[in-house]
This record gives sequence, C-alpha cells and structure tokens, in this order.
Amino acid sequence: MAATLNKQFKNICVLSRFNYGKHKEFIEAAIDLSRSIAERKLHLMYGGGNRGLSKLVSEAAFVRGSQVLGIILRALKPLGSFSDSPTGEELVVSGMQERITEMLNHADAFIFLPGDLATLETLITLAYWAHLHIH
Repeated sequence: MAATLNKQFKNICVLSRFNYGKHKEFIEAAIDLSRSIAERKLHLMYGGGNRGLSKLVSEAAFVRGSQVLGIILRALKPLGSFSDSPTGEELVVSGMQERITEMLNHADAFIFLPGDLATLETLITLAYWAHLHIH
C-alpha cells in the first residue's frame, strides 16, 4: 500500500499553528507524522512559522531527510512570526490567497492538525476548491 501512496502523493502540506505547550500527545503525534512522511520519502510543505505543530513536523521530517518548503507571508516575517533560520527552503508570498494558491500548486495532499484561524481559513478554502474540482 505504501508504494501506491508514494506514486499518488509525493508532496504533502501539513498545516497547524496549534501551540501544543505541555500536550505530550500532540507532540508524539507530530513526531509520528514526520516519521511517516520521511519513511515514504515525501516532500513536506508547511506555513513557514516558527511555532506550532506544523513547525514541529517540518523540523522532525527535515532531520529525517525530507525536503521541506515553508510558504510564508512577507508581512508577518519582520514581526518575528517566522523563523530566521527556516527549515529547508522558504517561499515568501504577499498574501493569504497567494499562500493558499502556492500550497495548492505544490501539494498533492493536505494534512490539517489543530490550528488557528489561518489554518481554518486554509481548510475551508481548500475544501471549497475540492468541491469545485479545482484540487
């Protein structure tokens, strides 16, 4: 089954800006997800932030050998919302719709973990685009 998945999905986007804090179960799940991504030799995209579950997944997948692309908003970068030393490559975009479009262009599939309003906005947009057969 894994071989079939590798042929279908090569680029996975993981989104979550959930501040996991002391929630060990969320940390363990994020590490398990990154392990699965790396074992399947998948490329990972995430929102480029310096905190949250998606950052944890991106770091753990990168360490295990996955290619990682952070897609970040230009306006938020100077505010310290994004890491000065990104994990893997980074793509800076001008707005949320461009960010979502770039994620759509780069990803074969999406994984949403608990997050903030930006995570929810992306989920709703992509669900609507899937309904319209755009993705």
